[in-house]
Amino acid sequence: MGYTVAIVGRPNVGKSTLFNRLVGARQAITDDLSGVTRDRQYGIADWNGKTFNVVDTGGFVPNSKDVFERAIKDQVKIAIEEANCILFMVDVTTGITDLDDSMAFELRKTSKPVIVVVNKVDNTQRMYDANEFYSLGFEEMHFLSSMSGSGTGELLDSVAERIEEEMDENENAHLPRITIVGQPNVGKSTLLNALLGEDRHIVTDIAGTTRDSIHTHYNLYGKEFLLIDTAGIRRKSRVSENLEFYSVIRAIKAIDEADVCLLVIDAQVGIEAQDLKIFQLIERKKKGVAILVNKWDAVEKDTNTHLDYETKIKERIAPFKDVPIVFISAMEKTRIHKAIDVILEVFKNRQTRISTSKLNDIMQPEIEHYPPPSHRGESIKIKYMTQLPTNVPSFAFFCNYPEYIGTAYKNFLENKIRKHFNFSGVPINIFFRKK
Repeated sequence: MGYTVAIVGRPNVGKSTLFNRLVGARQAITDDLSGVTRDRQYGIADWNGKTFNVVDTGGFVPNSKDVFERAIKDQVKIAIEEANCILFMVDVTTGITDLDDSMAFELRKTSKPVIVVVNKVDNTQRMYDANEFYSLGFEEMHFLSSMSGSGTGELLDSVAERIEEEMDENENAHLPRITIVGQPNVGKSTLLNALLGEDRHIVTDIAGTTRDSIHTHYNLYGKEFLLIDTAGIRRKSRVSENLEFYSVIRAIKAIDEADVCLLVIDAQVGIEAQDLKIFQLIERKKKGVAILVNKWDAVEKDTNTHLDYETKIKERIAPFKDVPIVFISAMEKTRIHKAIDVILEVFKNRQTRISTSKLNDIMQPEIEHYPPPSHRGESIKIKYMTQLPTNVPSFAFFCNYPEYIGTAYKNFLENKIRKHFNFSGVPINIFFRKK
């Protein structure tokens, strides 16, 4: 299950810099201009063996003064609704502003944990000044400098302590969990209804583990799985302008819950940047994936349309191209059952275990035929390999100089594994270990 932390605060308090610190990457654009974070930012943080999602709600506020306050309120509302924990960021150099006050007022209404993060505390005087923020009325407060990173460790400790390892003791825990993700208006709800449609009477609703996802038990034609419905069907009022932001947080949470994700794209539009972002997120979280091209009935076709379309998608999603693509029409219910077969196939591939002897018999000749390039005159020898006992298919290659094997050779090994074994739709891990 995914734990989600949202960073809220008025513009220019350093949300994006903190976000970069937490996810360990310069993903957000940081600039001193107000409202410069144009992209809705989300990433994955890893601390003390706990992994959680981080959402930076900056850049979500328009610049015109009249809608400014309302937009900030909306931003806080979304964070309260969608996150498990909220980091409320303020700036010691300006003290408490009216906007801070109105955000604090909204945040005091929630029962979820709110941690006040006072930024730019980088000397003793500022440490003293930061105490003013206790008057906002929140119990937990951290002083830090997101620029230098001081104080971030204690903040991460506090967040990590709140994450409980949820063990799923549900009677349906053994069933594949399937999530439908994609941009708004690609036909996720129609697909869901097509799958469950008239046979609704054999469907049982299981209350979702998160407030906003419904787990539906599908048991038809000898196929059985849990459909996690977070298609954003239950749309909140007044979020039309924030729909994209909502759909991103929803998608993150839905991907966390799934074994296999169905990424639905609109055949008439093609695969867009936002679809690619969702795809990359699925890949980073190492979930199974199949791409469903919906509304295929609305596309004019000739002999090669199908093949050309598939090639285009694979070019866009490279390097991870070993992904099943199914052309469907949720409205006309065409190839829906084919889609179900593909999902279950991907789920099965994700469970694949290959014995060490078989793996070595097949991969050693490939390695001998094309050994890793030598490093500064030292030849690199891979002695043997084995599949690790993990949820995600992962392989360890034991060799004399693991640190000198580059990405290109790693990709070569992955391609050979995929050539000999069926891991279609499944991201795999490859590690090099010292023999």
